[in-house]
Amino acid sequence: MANVKKITMTQEGYNELVKELQWREGEERERIKNDIVTARGFGDLSENAEYDAARNAQAENEARILKLKYDIENAEVYDASKAVRGVIDIGSVIKVYDEDFKEECNWRIVGSNEADVVSGKISDQSPVGKALIGHRAGDVVTGVVEASGYNFTYRILEVGRD
Repeated sequence: MANVKKITMTQEGYNELVKELQWREGEERERIKNDIVTARGFGDLSENAEYDAARNAQAENEARILKLKYDIENAEVYDASKAVRGVIDIGSVIKVYDEDFKEECNWRIVGSNEADVVSGKISDQSPVGKALIGHRAGDVVTGVVEASGYNFTYRILEVGRD
């Protein structure tokens, strides 16, 4: 059997996956099934855009269900109770000062499948996340995002947990 890599995530991220899976297997499947039935009533399926759209939605939903099941099966929920107080790790809520842009930023370090920069969630596997892991308030962290060549310098102001 192939060696499957565990997907590290917060408890919150795991719970969101389970919730989405339940929704997709229940309510969303039923909605799509009804859309297909309705579209069939519009006539010739070979020229029925509504039917094609509903079938595509069904395929996308089923693919997402498979991905969610895989992620849940291979999830490794980070045990926050083992985290060292004041040290950045998965689940940490941090405030940093960006030395380049002269501004404060608030982030939460999460597993890679939970990352959402717009919501202030950065991956533990991102260049910034990797650089911050293991540091404490008062530390200055520097690094580079190789894909863009962006150099960053952050002074860690606060480290906490939800």
